[in-house]
Amino acid sequence: MGNSLISECCSENLDKTVRNVVKLLEHSRCTISTAESCTGGLLSQLITSVAGASAVFEGGFCTYSNRIKTKLLGVPEEELERYGAVSSQVALSMVKGLKAYTGADICVSVTGIAGPDGGTAEKPVGTVWFGFSAFGKEFTRLPELWTLADKSRGNIRMAAAAFAFSVIEEILLEDVQ
Repeated sequence: MGNSLISECCSENLDKTVRNVVKLLEHSRCTISTAESCTGGLLSQLITSVAGASAVFEGGFCTYSNRIKTKLLGVPEEELERYGAVSSQVALSMVKGLKAYTGADICVSVTGIAGPDGGTAEKPVGTVWFGFSAFGKEFTRLPELWTLADKSRGNIRMAAAAFAFSVIEEILLEDVQ
């Protein structure tokens, strides 16, 4: 998903994408689960706002603190210390732990800096890592959310949700074909 699409994110488009993801999951008889840090349950909220979500949504974890990332998802403390919570390594460990815990067909993790504080030169506000586990593949993504014109906390969180669901939609559309 290009940054132009992210910056044009509006709630109507996001809702449409989420509805389509739920329909695709239903059609393919697949399940989904989430592990969220900076989005604080937004992905879970969006999924459960769609009628019929109970057929596809296994559950979501809001793992905001490092302690809970370790305790619930098995993220190694050494990894958090070495790379920081906002890293490809932690996003991948989060999604692996989520997959092991829920067994959902599609798992997504998100960890990042939504601002307005907390950013550094190396990891500016808008640095958001995603982990995905789908149909035997695991991978991470880092969209350039730090380039958004509107770097408000709310906009970064919404853009993060839009990115996550666009990737999940692409995965499902590839799997259906």
